[in-house]
Amino acid sequence: MHCVKQITSDMYWVGGSDRRLALFENVYPIPAGVSYNAYLVLDEQTVLFDTVDRAVSEVFFENIAHVLGGRKLDYVVVNHMEPDHAATLQELTLRYPDVQIVTSAKALQMIRNYFTFDTAGIRTVKEGDTLCTGRHTYAFVMAPMVHWPEVMVSYDTTDKILYSADAFGTFGALNGNIFADEVNFETEYLAEARRYYTNIVGKYGTQVQALLKKAAAIDIQMIAPLHGPVWRKHIDWFVEKYQKWSTYTPEDDGVMIAYASVYGHTENLANIIASKLADAGVRNVKMYDVSVTHPSYIISEAFRVSHIVFASTTYNAGIFVNMENALHDIVAHNLQKRTIAVVENGSWAATSGGLMRELLGKLKNCTILEEGVSIKSALKPEQMDDVDALVNAIVSTLPKPEVIEHKPSEVVEPNAMFKLSYGLFILTARDGKKDNGCIINTAQQVTSQPNRISICVNKNNFTHDMILKTGEFNVNILSQDATFDIFKWYGFQSGRDTEKIQGEKLPRARNGIVYIEGCTNAFIAGKVVESHDYGTHTLFVADVIEARVFNNVPSVTYAYYFANIKPKPAAPAQKKVGWVCKICGYVYEGEDLPADFICPLCKHPASDFEKLK
Repeated sequence: MHCVKQITSDMYWVGGSDRRLALFENVYPIPAGVSYNAYLVLDEQTVLFDTVDRAVSEVFFENIAHVLGGRKLDYVVVNHMEPDHAATLQELTLRYPDVQIVTSAKALQMIRNYFTFDTAGIRTVKEGDTLCTGRHTYAFVMAPMVHWPEVMVSYDTTDKILYSADAFGTFGALNGNIFADEVNFETEYLAEARRYYTNIVGKYGTQVQALLKKAAAIDIQMIAPLHGPVWRKHIDWFVEKYQKWSTYTPEDDGVMIAYASVYGHTENLANIIASKLADAGVRNVKMYDVSVTHPSYIISEAFRVSHIVFASTTYNAGIFVNMENALHDIVAHNLQKRTIAVVENGSWAATSGGLMRELLGKLKNCTILEEGVSIKSALKPEQMDDVDALVNAIVSTLPKPEVIEHKPSEVVEPNAMFKLSYGLFILTARDGKKDNGCIINTAQQVTSQPNRISICVNKNNFTHDMILKTGEFNVNILSQDATFDIFKWYGFQSGRDTEKIQGEKLPRARNGIVYIEGCTNAFIAGKVVESHDYGTHTLFVADVIEARVFNNVPSVTYAYYFANIKPKPAAPAQKKVGWVCKICGYVYEGEDLPADFICPLCKHPASDFEKLK
């Protein structure tokens, strides 16, 4: 049976995904598989862009036959002759003997090397040549060494689609979603896209830059690569990644520590360096044992971070074999613009450090720190000064966060905060069999790609502790038909001693957490991806995993709550001296309100009180 995805009104994905292959090109681990993309356009004349690997040939030919529906195949454009995209080309010519192959002159030479069929009818194209198939006109752009010498890309001038060959590809099978915007690309594909680029194309940054300059001159509305999802939104974001990778610009300020250790002593030294870096405020530190981690991951991380520490034991009077392999790979991939430190171990003759420096000296525009650590068998207390000097050298070359000094305002009016357009929400969570909820006033969308929200929760709330433990929550957006009783129930008592959410047959989201109906107009389910401690509150950033709209009743804002929901305090029989909570109406009696006072009902601080008039 066919497995086809329609991309535009007349263009179809007819490729396949392989989840059985262990090593791509018999070198690179692909635990998430790989896709082989091919695209078929039904114009007045039909045109196929590239073929696929033999591993998915059966579904590929079924897909083509299904989409053609009995029509003839007029053209096949060969953008790239590597067998994972061209192994089925000869069989295609047997199934569709009238098809005309369109490719570059260099690719024609390779076709003759790989296959035995008659190549007399092949049409070769050069930079700027075009092919018109009816509604569509395709222009061909040469892209040598991205990443083979015969590579070209094809640009559909009608629908503004770039058929980009291996450029903008990624490891990873397609799991039903063909478009990059239909998945969380940062979490599902970015690391594999980086590993794909750095290992497959990374050596040829100059050539990629040449292609990017050509691409910048045309209007691209969609990118259709030969591996991974199709890009139709946020193209600039991914192109910016390629700009950094191809110019060898660090993607992140951080430190990778790659170490080779036989009996654990070099590993221990690497751990001490990592710990001291963390103590010095470096938050982006990653560690890899080169005997466990495939070199392709080491190379990918080397392209990502700004600083690298290589720590190796001496082995056979040289560099430990797995570290030596990783370093040769890094040199072969032309890494540049990095700050590198070297650490060595040698029980009787430490030679690995000098040999590593010699190898790394071949890299362009890299700084090899003079500071290093050389140990014999194990780190000794008297060598901690060397470790500290190395850590200080790394930290001193990391960019310093910009510090902007502000003069404190002469007057800060707390009421100014209430001019902000806050909403009001019931935040629900679940820990084991315990459900709970509380009122919050800070929830907002952070990004739409990926779709993320943030919430800020007071640490005094029991719900806060549940989210901190489970990493999941629902934000229930209160609507203007909510009553004051709702606010009292969820906001003026604690779930530590009250069962706020009762009943067994309550509506629950896919995360198993209750969502509230009847006084809300929508709910959003979030899965925490990061959290930040801000003293009295924790800021949670979460991926949106589910969302539903209940009705079109307007949402409650702080202003609406004060004006229409919160009861006005009754006039006292006799004038009291004290302070009233602007949130719940609680009255604190006394001339002076303690600065650290917390409302016993709604848990708001002294800044939310005003003096009784």
